Amino acid sequence: MSALILALVAGAVVGLALGALGGGGGVLAVPALIYLLGFTPAAATTASLLIVTATSVTALYARARAGHVRWKAGAAFAAAGAIPAALAGLLAARLPQTVLTAAFAAIAALAALKMLRPTPARADGPAQAVRPLRAGGAGAGLGAVTGLLGVGGGFLAVPVLVTVLAFEMQAAVGTSLLVITVNSLASLVTRSGSAAGLDWAVIAPFTGAAILGAWDGKRLAEKVSGRGLQRLFAAMLLAVAGFMLADALT
Repeated sequence: MSALILALVAGAVVGLALGALGGGGGVLAVPALIYLLGFTPAAATTASLLIVTATSVTALYARARAGHVRWKAGAAFAAAGAIPAALAGLLAARLPQTVLTAAFAAIAALAALKMLRPTPARADGPAQAVRPLRAGGAGAGLGAVTGLLGVGGGFLAVPVLVTVLAFEMQAAVGTSLLVITVNSLASLVTRSGSAAGLDWAVIAPFTGAAILGAWDGKRLAEKVSGRGLQRLFAAMLLAVAGFMLADALT
């Protein structure tokens, strides 16, 4: 199968994940770029950030039109992760490829396990008190993961926004796209030098397919059970994590 077709198929899957679940695109984009399209782990994480940023902006626009984005709270949460994302982006360029691969496999497995667990529902009654220090720490940790591994972190942002900031699920999914966009852009600032050597003939169609897939993902989420989508995606992530971990250890 040609690189163009592989890029289009992989991009469509990444876009579907981001549009339907508000995250998960990066944890599919990185292994697709490495194992299907021949990128090194370092190049794949940079390319993934470019793809995830463009796709997240598109999905964010769709969610914002539906009124599912909490701009003020989302911006504050994202701001806490911007500097850690930039610093982690610098660190990623200095780590061995096997370390990046193993770390990514661990994050993918964590994402899968979180998706398999029931998402806590917001309790009825008075709004849950928000703990600023806890929210800031969660935002900073999310930014560090984004910068280091080239993932947007939506699979972690959504449950954090639900449990720490007491968002309902629709608002958490929409706001997570804002957080992903800000963190990814912050990390890309420190990786701008490495972007020059990327294969744009692969990245451009990958990104285009992902953007189109994000629109389809939003429509899919409105028709299919959210838990069903999460379980299917979690199974894919566990398979990816196991394969990458085995590759890193051999």
